[in-house]
Amino acid sequence: MYQLEGKRALVTGASRGIGAAIAVMLAEHGANVAITYQNSDSAAQNVVSSIEAFGRKAFAIKADSADALAVSDSVEQAVAQLGGLDILVNNAGIGRPSLLADMSLDQINALLDVNVRSVIVASKAAISHLRDGGRIISIGSSAAERVSVPGMSVYAATKSALLALTRGLARELGPQGITVNLVHPGSTDTELNPDTGDFADHQRALTALGRFGKPEDIAAAVVFLAGPSARQITGTGIVVDGGANA
Repeated sequence: MYQLEGKRALVTGASRGIGAAIAVMLAEHGANVAITYQNSDSAAQNVVSSIEAFGRKAFAIKADSADALAVSDSVEQAVAQLGGLDILVNNAGIGRPSLLADMSLDQINALLDVNVRSVIVASKAAISHLRDGGRIISIGSSAAERVSVPGMSVYAATKSALLALTRGLARELGPQGITVNLVHPGSTDTELNPDTGDFADHQRALTALGRFGKPEDIAAAVVFLAGPSARQITGTGIVVDGGANA
């Protein structure tokens, strides 16, 4: 039985890594899925093909998450192509690790634009299309709760901002039957942070389980929050970090 049969989802920043895993797993559980991406047409098409392999409708929208107008327009495109919207997954994000003293204003603005403003803009654009049972799910970070290494202060601040946004939106949209939640990944084996990287051993040592997560671990939490079993969960976050914040 497909718990998301007939649901229509938009996943931002989903041409690779965690976003791609979320898009594909939503489709595996029955949803039709639109994704946004910035650069790689071929990678985005690969995700579309993986979604279509489950017999679902899929398409990709090229949109820079640092561009507020492009973000808003991508939501409208998804609604037009899918015939509506039931699930918004705000996945697009950037890292840019650096000590604050060494950061340029452009670097700071890039983090704020993608990690905070794009989530606000996409959520605002989606609200008028969501109905009772609708879902807004954002991808935060375990760093929102605990900053364990130097050079992550601004990144962590952007992810922590999503906590307040999620709680506030949960109050605003609760009367409409729409839930708003976060998923906080810890160290996850992706192209940008491989479990064979220079700092991987340090990251593993921070966890209770002694291992990196996989993109599918994050996707599974998103699918749960998107489904009917999570109907009473809103305004909160699920931390998927292998116990790094335990």
